[in-house]
Amino acid sequence: MQARKIIIDTDPGQDDAVAILLALASPELEVLGITAVAGNVPLRLTQLNARKICELAGKPETKVFAGAIRPMVRPLVTAEEVHGKTGLDGPDLPEPKMPLQEQHAVDFIVETLMVEEPGSVTLCPLGPLTNIGLALVREPRIAKRIGAIVLMGGGFFEGGNVTPAAEFNIYVDPHAADVVFRSGVPITMMPLDVTHKALTTGKRVQAFRKLGTRVGDATAQMLDFFERYDEGKYGTDGGPLHDPCVVAWLLKPELFSGRHVNVSIETGSELTMGMTVIDWWGVTKRPKNAQVMRDIDADGYFSLLVERLGRL
Repeated sequence: MQARKIIIDTDPGQDDAVAILLALASPELEVLGITAVAGNVPLRLTQLNARKICELAGKPETKVFAGAIRPMVRPLVTAEEVHGKTGLDGPDLPEPKMPLQEQHAVDFIVETLMVEEPGSVTLCPLGPLTNIGLALVREPRIAKRIGAIVLMGGGFFEGGNVTPAAEFNIYVDPHAADVVFRSGVPITMMPLDVTHKALTTGKRVQAFRKLGTRVGDATAQMLDFFERYDEGKYGTDGGPLHDPCVVAWLLKPELFSGRHVNVSIETGSELTMGMTVIDWWGVTKRPKNAQVMRDIDADGYFSLLVERLGRL
């Protein structure tokens, strides 16, 4: 079976890191490149973190590109209170030796989509959608060439996690999200409604530690640090492991269930800026533009993660 070609667009982030590890451990996926964007922490750290994770995975040949330093319109909002000052607090990962590619991430995305067979490349955004939005604005012809966009972002029934209405990735760059959701590209969306059902319980984190490998230990340390914020906020055993849902869906879509609906992005109101308005019940005539996931087999999800990361 031919591997599915993907580009991971990311702002690592501990949960982004686990998603990258999952992709690099899975032969069903061919990672054409990893594009970094400003989000959880500034770009100088997200591109560094992406390279640290590739080296942790033993995949230093992976190409990492630096992209947008700030959102399309609004000032950058970051999340050090969640991810720590490095964005990857928890394990002590060495400075990467692998180089950062000279090409800008947006140029890489556009160029790759224009030379690869139409429909053969899936974009996997794990952070703010700035790089993807800029690529679509710069070269509108890529919209018809993207096979699919599978992203983590948004929320509806769960509300938001950075404001009462908005999830972080969409809130940071709502204008880029608006471009993406209006693009006509097939979208699969992993909102808080599904990721909040995938909790890093003590038993699940221990399963990574029991791998007895450098990757397993680093993953457990990342999750130990990452979950403390959401445990304090929500009062749960563990925190939501958001971003690996994107890669897990590519590998085992049967772990998830959802519905094809319209998703519109709020860009006008400061009160609800970045809200993903999901027409779950079909009460408008707006066209369906996204497959929105709402449920997950959480045990199956974590079993997949442990099994695949155990290969690294």
